[in-house]
Amino acid sequence: MAAIIPIPAFADNYVWLLREGRAAVVVDPGDAAPVQAYLDLEGLELAAIVATHHHGDHVGGIEALVARRQVPVYGPARETIPARTRALREGDGVVLDELGLELFVLDVPGHTAGHIAYTGRVADAPVLFCGDTLFTCGCGKIFEGTPEQLHHSLQRLASQPDDTLVYCTHEYTEYNTPFAQICEPSNLALKQWVGEAEALRQQNRPTVPTTLRQEKATNPFLRCTQAEIIYQIEQHNGIKLAAGDEQAAFTALRQWRDMF
Repeated sequence: MAAIIPIPAFADNYVWLLREGRAAVVVDPGDAAPVQAYLDLEGLELAAIVATHHHGDHVGGIEALVARRQVPVYGPARETIPARTRALREGDGVVLDELGLELFVLDVPGHTAGHIAYTGRVADAPVLFCGDTLFTCGCGKIFEGTPEQLHHSLQRLASQPDDTLVYCTHEYTEYNTPFAQICEPSNLALKQWVGEAEALRQQNRPTVPTTLRQEKATNPFLRCTQAEIIYQIEQHNGIKLAAGDEQAAFTALRQWRDMF
């Protein structure tokens, strides 16, 4: 049965490695060295590379990996991905025969113009590889897209089943939770998660994956309609949001986070 392994890279990245038998597929290999070290240690053969977007900390290791072994490289059609062999768009599927898996593509622009995410089932659990679009208790910065695009992309991800395992590519929980607590200080689920995340990090264990159920309960960017969050936005910005204007609340929240 396929398994998903986090390979730490740089200061806070994860390269996600899917393995089944002696075959492996990696998602967003920004650094080749730790990936190759893991492959060598475990006696695995790289079968494919999957990318969500073009930023260097997600694709910087691709060329070194394919220099060792020529494998398919999948990535977004609207971005330049090193050594890409297949350009992907909304609705495309990626069949990973060596692992007996298939991933499906969602267009989720906002962080970058052509960012994509992948959904599927691994070990009979729904999974989401969302790159830098959705983080634990946060979301990606807007570098190339618009607040409207990112908000729509997050809503699309949130529409996946609640038990979906969320594999984002940064260890950002402790970085994001202080802001989340300011936005929603009465959120008991968030307070509980802060304690759990601190305990995990003290043991040098990842706080990801989380689930969409947990993100919907703790992530302010998926909770823009909550009265307490709207109140905190209005108090911080000295504005009055129009009733029911979720996009305006999201935009103001993302701008506040940028300055936090």
